[in-house]
Amino acid sequence: MTGSHLMPTYAEPRVTFIRGEGTYLWDDEGRRYLDFLSGLAVTSLGHAHPAVAEAVCQASRTLLHTSNLFGTTPREDVADVLDRLIGGGGKVFFANSGAEANECAIKLARKWGGHGRYAVVSAYGSFHGRTLATLHATGQPAKHEAFQPLPEGFRHVPWQDVDALEKAITPEVAAVLLEPVQGEGGVWPAGERYFQAVRDLCEERQVLFMVDEVQTGLGRTGRWWGFQHYGVEPDVVTVAKALGNGVPIGACWARSDVAAAFVPGDHASTFGGQPLAASAARATLEVMEQQNVPQLAEERGNYLGKRLAALDGVSAVRGLGLLLAAELVQAEASEVAARCLQNGLVLNAVTATALRFEPPLLITDDEIDEGAQILAHVLEEI
Repeated sequence: MTGSHLMPTYAEPRVTFIRGEGTYLWDDEGRRYLDFLSGLAVTSLGHAHPAVAEAVCQASRTLLHTSNLFGTTPREDVADVLDRLIGGGGKVFFANSGAEANECAIKLARKWGGHGRYAVVSAYGSFHGRTLATLHATGQPAKHEAFQPLPEGFRHVPWQDVDALEKAITPEVAAVLLEPVQGEGGVWPAGERYFQAVRDLCEERQVLFMVDEVQTGLGRTGRWWGFQHYGVEPDVVTVAKALGNGVPIGACWARSDVAAAFVPGDHASTFGGQPLAASAARATLEVMEQQNVPQLAEERGNYLGKRLAALDGVSAVRGLGLLLAAELVQAEASEVAARCLQNGLVLNAVTATALRFEPPLLITDDEIDEGAQILAHVLEEI
């Protein structure tokens, strides 16, 4: 990458990948890697899934773009499926990413709340995006400092602290925005008691309960949506990452009465839900339903969790489904992740002491065994 014209927003890459198939990647030197990261929970059906590849090819030969001034069939199909999977009775706005889906949710909350009700409360340790608004919604102050002043109207409370949330919901607040599992924050599940208390509090104070399912949605946790583990019904749900299995697409779903706050001209996206991305999403959702990926994630997640917990050097395993973190006894997680990459296993350090695992939902037990053996070897070396 020496002499690259890319902005230095990422560290110098250790590997350059040129091909992927299923759970495996190949670099520019022909070496094969087992992928336990899925492009950060994106390629949930694995790399180059034939149904998605065919859908993209067909779309590229048929209709690539019209703008949202006109209707297209794939977009409507994907919206119908998302609404059904979430529970029905809602409307969908399509964007290009998770951050944009959350931007839509934040704008919708402000429009729904009306003048004087504009604030959004989120949790410390959360991650909601890198735009200026979603960055401020992200509960990681260290990420804020270089970009101050950030947009007003965002408050943060400690994770799983209902009392603090209750105090934070003043008359200016329009919505609460939470993840079912804090992914970037270290893979910390919210828990049923917490989410139910938040739901009750939002109803009492008449504010929106918005759930960020960008990383957790579409089967990753062992249910279609992370919030389904906790027996609650959100007012707004955001989704992206796995929706296109690698093709950029995001979506914001809201109850119909909440979505009605938007009128033409309030929000837009030139590329949001365009035919190529929507075709990939439609094919992805079809395969996910055919394969019953939530059940696969639950079963394979249980198996992966047991394999990780049995390793010397791992003190605890947490998460839901195939979104897991392994807490290390002594080793630095970044060093372990780098050594694993050298040994043909892709994962990442989600905190200084924990590794994150989010492999394709179609992963096999044999592939899990292979990955666990590589990690065991690295931990033994260190």
